[in-house]
Amino acid sequence: MKFFSQICASLLALTLVLVLVLDARSVVSQTADADGAADENVIPFALPQTGPFTPADISIDNDEAIANWFRSAHADAAAEAFRHWDEDEEIAPACATCHSGEGFRAFHGLDGSEPGVVEGPIDVGGVVDCGTCHNAGLADITEVAFPSGLMHPVQGVEASCMTCHQGRTAGVTVRAAITDMDLDTANAELRFVNPHYATAAATWLGGYGGAGYQYDGRDYSGRFFHARPVSSCNSCHEPHTLEVAFEPCLTCHQGESPQDIRIARQSYDGSGDTSVGISSDIQANAALLLDSVKSYAADIAGVPMVYDGNSYPYFFTDANGDGVIDQSDGRNVAYNGWTPRSLRAAYNWKLVTSDPGNYAHNPHYALELLYDSIEDLSAPLGIDMATLNLLR
Repeated sequence: MKFFSQICASLLALTLVLVLVLDARSVVSQTADADGAADENVIPFALPQTGPFTPADISIDNDEAIANWFRSAHADAAAEAFRHWDEDEEIAPACATCHSGEGFRAFHGLDGSEPGVVEGPIDVGGVVDCGTCHNAGLADITEVAFPSGLMHPVQGVEASCMTCHQGRTAGVTVRAAITDMDLDTANAELRFVNPHYATAAATWLGGYGGAGYQYDGRDYSGRFFHARPVSSCNSCHEPHTLEVAFEPCLTCHQGESPQDIRIARQSYDGSGDTSVGISSDIQANAALLLDSVKSYAADIAGVPMVYDGNSYPYFFTDANGDGVIDQSDGRNVAYNGWTPRSLRAAYNWKLVTSDPGNYAHNPHYALELLYDSIEDLSAPLGIDMATLNLLR
C-alpha cells in the first residue's frame, strides 16, 4: 500500500508541475505583441489562472483499473492475508513473497536483489500492488518453481499468478513425511501437512503439477486445457477486480453461474443427478471424504478428531469423542493420531477444498484425488466402494 501511495503522490506532483508549466506558457503567449514577440518585462504567473484547483478534475487514463483494483481482494489491506503479521511488525521472508508486493519483487529479483530468495523481513502494510503485476521485469521470468519440483514455463503476468497460487506443499511433501511408516499405525510425531490457500494454479496443472498426493498405480489428469481462447488466468478473471467473466462461458455452456456448468453426463457422487453443476459432485465427494477421515481417526487410529476450518492446524484431538476439542493450557490440542493413510487423505481433502474454483480449474483432477482417497480409507473401514456408486 505504501508503494502504491508513493506512486499516486508522484503522479499528482507531476500533474501539478505540468499544469503550472502549461498555464505559464499560456500567460506568455497572451503577452506577445502583434508581431508575435513576447514582452520580456512581463513575468508569467506560476499559478493556474482559474480556481479552485481540485485533484478530482485531473484526467487519469487508467482510473477505472485503479478503482477496480481498490475493491479487489488483492488490495484489501484490512484482510488477514495482509494483517496476520501486524503484531510482529514485519512479514517473515517465507510469507512475504505472496503477501506483499515488496516481497514478490524481492523474490524474483525485480528490485535489483538476488532472485530466488527474500533477504530479511518485509515491512507490514503492503498488499498485492500495481508493481506486482505490472513490473517490466516480469517479461524476463520464463519459469516458476512449484513445491513438487516442477519448473513450469510462464509468460508475463502469468509469473505473478503462478508464483502465489501454487500452495506451499505438494504430494512429495506428504510422501516424504510418511516414508517407511506402517500405513495404519498412529504416529504422534506426524503433523498435518497444509497445502496452504487459494491453490488455483496447483489445481489447474493437475497431475502434471503434482500438487496432490497421487496414489501408486493410478493415472491422473494433467493440466486442464480448456477450449480456446480460455488458456490463461486472465481469460476468465478480470485482472483488477478478479471477478469471473461468465458471459463467454454461455457460448458453450448453460447455467446461471459458473457453478451450474456440468462437464459430464454421468454422476460422480453416486446421486445420479446430472442436472446440477459438476461443483455439486466435487462438494459431495469432499464431504464424504472428510467424514471418512473422521471415522478412520476414531475407529482405526483410535484417536477421534474435530475439524475447525477457522483455526490452524484445522484438525484437533477429541480423545473422549464428545465432539469438543481437547484443551491444554487453554489452547486447542492439535490432532496427534495421524497415520500415513489418514494424513495423505486429509491432505488431498484440504488441497481440493482450498481451491473454491476447483470445478473450473480442473474438475477431473479434483474428482480423482477425492475418489482415490475415499477408496484408500474404505478398505480398513470395511466399506464396499461399489455400494457408494462413485465414479472416478
